[in-house]
Amino acid sequence: MAFIQQGTTVYSFAEYQDVVDRDQRLFEANEGLTQDVIEDLLIRSTERILELIRATEWWASYFLARDTTGTVINTRADIPALNAALILLRKNDFTDLCVYYALYTYILPKIANFGEEANAEVEKMGYYNQKYDSLFDELIRAGDWYDFNNSGSVTSSDKQPGIRNLRRVR
Repeated sequence: MAFIQQGTTVYSFAEYQDVVDRDQRLFEANEGLTQDVIEDLLIRSTERILELIRATEWWASYFLARDTTGTVINTRADIPALNAALILLRKNDFTDLCVYYALYTYILPKIANFGEEANAEVEKMGYYNQKYDSLFDELIRAGDWYDFNNSGSVTSSDKQPGIRNLRRVR
């Protein structure tokens, strides 16, 4: 469980083995799920997670409260994305978050049979979606993992607990 990065650029919060460790049987039954395919999907999942965090009210208030560079913000679109290399704490949680997101959004839909009424992969998609939502909410509520001032450690001034509006699923 480690971030895949080169220098200060984080490409993925998880690696192939993290997904295999989560659901070994999935790979035994689907030989098309190769390491290259999965790692590309994990990179895409990491990009999406960073954008989903950027879209939260928590990130907007967090950034605006700490930005001392005088960044001009006219709309929410002007709020910059967070730097994944500055996520210093709870890295295992971000790895799990990435695995859950990749499983329910990209991996399981590739192999699920949506024509069957009770397909195991479709049920797993719902399970991993719930796990993702729960962990994402926990991370936003905690707000204790990001080193905003790039000091090398997460100090009290970097922490800001947040809230996230629940969404209704029908």
